[in-house]
Amino acid sequence: MSTRRFILFSRRGRTDGQFETLREAGHLDVVHQCAVMALYRAHAIRRNVVFDVVLGGPPRPPLHLRVDGAALRDLRTDERTWEEVLRRVLSGEPHPGMTLEKRSLQGLTRDLDHLFVLHERGEAVDDVDLGPDPVFVLGDQVGLPKKDEGFLLRRGTKLSLGKTPYLAASCISILNYELDRREAGAR
Repeated sequence: MSTRRFILFSRRGRTDGQFETLREAGHLDVVHQCAVMALYRAHAIRRNVVFDVVLGGPPRPPLHLRVDGAALRDLRTDERTWEEVLRRVLSGEPHPGMTLEKRSLQGLTRDLDHLFVLHERGEAVDDVDLGPDPVFVLGDQVGLPKKDEGFLLRRGTKLSLGKTPYLAASCISILNYELDRREAGAR
């Protein structure tokens, strides 16, 4: 089974634990929704998934949060639990399967292969060989900064799930479905 990696760029996601709710923390609720769609399936954690988010909000951007499904423990899917865990992790406390470092989106993706940048005007996912260990990059509700998108597209492929724009969490769910379907067909 190949490793799947989803990278979300959150322009306004807070980079410390000083917040009341995920929504008030620069839309960390979007981060929560995307992480759940990337890492969980019915009754289990997807151990072959890595979910990365680059937070661009105050007070100390950029900050890279990595959630490794292979090591993730003690984290339910509900928003309240994620709010508590993210608050602690962003305040410097450890959590199994989560790491935090100072790193930009370009720094994170510089040495990665098999990059796919989600965009409505990209190549249709049905027509693209996603290969082993695909890395999917998505923007939050605001989208990717043009400079970062240009950097990514020099190294990767613009990938489309169709002409209809979807929420980032829905895109991740669709991609997991597509990869599950392809892997089941390969058996």
